[in-house]
Amino acid sequence: MTVIDGAGVSKRYRAELKQRADEFFSQYGRKVGLAVVLVGCDPASEIYVGNKIKACAEVGVQSYSHRLSEHCTREELMSLIDSLNADDNVDGILVQFPLPEHLSETEVSERIAADKDVDGFSEINLGKLMTGNAELVACTPSGVMKLLEEYDIQLKGMDCVVIGRSIIVGKPMCQLLTNADATVTLCHSKTKNLAEKCRAADLVVAAVGIPAFVTGDMIKAGAVVVDVGINRVNGKVVGDVDFESVKDKASFITPVPKGVGPMTITMLMHNSIIAAYKHENNKTL
Repeated sequence: MTVIDGAGVSKRYRAELKQRADEFFSQYGRKVGLAVVLVGCDPASEIYVGNKIKACAEVGVQSYSHRLSEHCTREELMSLIDSLNADDNVDGILVQFPLPEHLSETEVSERIAADKDVDGFSEINLGKLMTGNAELVACTPSGVMKLLEEYDIQLKGMDCVVIGRSIIVGKPMCQLLTNADATVTLCHSKTKNLAEKCRAADLVVAAVGIPAFVTGDMIKAGAVVVDVGINRVNGKVVGDVDFESVKDKASFITPVPKGVGPMTITMLMHNSIIAAYKHENNKTL
């Protein structure tokens, strides 16, 4: 059994991204620009935004932080997004979810210009993923793909199960695996015989948001297990996979923390740099 070192892969890839960001600065005379918008003061969101801003500094991306009150109106948020869409120094826009209940996350995702949608949540970018032409892909699934690539896990012909059907992880994860020539089963709360389906899989990706949901009796010997879950239980961060019961059956497994988590923010940096080059190239067309 090999524990996949997401923190190590992330560190190495961020060093590569820093080189690319420095090259961008040398070529265009400005830094890659990422605008991060936080609405309200949710403690978990505060941590996530802080980590994203820290990653920007590490990689050499200029971060622009915008904070709005939890009572801000739809018009205030949309006006801010419109101004960021029009700002030539901003290559990527990220609005931290979840939003207060009176604001629509779907509407926000669609208001962000598709070429600045570094989260990859817009209908345009999700549609491009379906056709295999996406450049800006949801960060967590693309981070999973990067980890599998780094560990030379050959996906072609694999039978894969993805548990969870969100547009943030589950659905784009399925499409990325399909694009890599794997055969994918998407499972969710209405799936029958879930354990049986998992036991038949060569690769299981758990993104369901329930602590220790995937247990050792659901995994066949030699399977690859990717845990996307981040849950807080009694002050500890745990995943969707019961690591202790699964680790001796899996050939590869991601831990929580220091597995998929670090790659999510790293791929945000990756997307920001891609968006910046695309932005500058479009200016010269």
